[in-house]
Amino acid sequence: MNDRPMTERKPLDALAGNAMLLLCLIWGTQQVAIKLAAPDMSPLLQVGLRSGLSALLTLGLVLREGALVDLFGPYLRHGLAVGALFGLEFVCVGEGLRLSSASHVTIFLYTAPVFAALWLGLLHRSERLRPVQWLGMALAFGGILLAFADSGASDAAAYPHMLLGDALALAGGLAWAATMVLVRAGRLADAPASITLLYQLLGALVMACAMAFLLGESTVHLTLRLAAAMAYQTLIVAFLSYLAWFALLRHYLASRLGILSFLTPVFGVLSGIAVLGERLGPAFIAGALLILAGMLVVALPDLVAPRAPARPGARSGH
Repeated sequence: MNDRPMTERKPLDALAGNAMLLLCLIWGTQQVAIKLAAPDMSPLLQVGLRSGLSALLTLGLVLREGALVDLFGPYLRHGLAVGALFGLEFVCVGEGLRLSSASHVTIFLYTAPVFAALWLGLLHRSERLRPVQWLGMALAFGGILLAFADSGASDAAAYPHMLLGDALALAGGLAWAATMVLVRAGRLADAPASITLLYQLLGALVMACAMAFLLGESTVHLTLRLAAAMAYQTLIVAFLSYLAWFALLRHYLASRLGILSFLTPVFGVLSGIAVLGERLGPAFIAGALLILAGMLVVALPDLVAPRAPARPGARSGH
């Protein structure tokens, strides 16, 4: 158990809910953008290069904030660990997208909030879900499984490759959950969002680019499609959206924010249908309804009757 005193996080409010809705829309389309540009650049190399370009933007923000000294200060050990986990997540996502569909990868990647909520509930009293919220989580997770069962029904011939891609996406979800827990429970919990983001982008840059070259996935064809996809991924996804995410983690309960990210698979599969022509069947519709119902069950207790804040000096864990 973690006994380190931590800054109290707030339950969800309208600002956090609206911000997460926009972030879920952005995150849901990122896999589609990567898949769309995959003929011009491998997904692994896209992830690595976008992370490097976003790291430059983030470094400029760090310098503007005068926080460069923090990068090599007390946050360094946790920052390197978080960077490695973030890099592992996107290595798994990049290879998963090469082998499986954007819908599959999005659905499996966003099992992360389930694992994060389980770990955080063991570490911190303030992160524990109420019984009715566990029911909501079960509904949402069941909806993801149901949607996944439908999304690949027409791809039986590619089953072995898709199975490996799905397994990699699930591993990416586990790595993302571990990142959430480490950011929430370690020294980075109170670090500037720009510092946390820079550690993660540098980790993804090094690991994804290294794996792309090791696997021989470094061929690039310069096209307008690739330029547009990389601009969107670099500025909107890997810079602005991640910066907003870590800023939210500093002020709100991570398990509640994570649960709202269950919307991302819905946006991801819908954008896959619109852009990539992926199929939408009745099982996915049922799964999406379960996801939405589960999120409502989880979020409603905090939105209607927020928990009283802990007394000053109270600890979040045992």
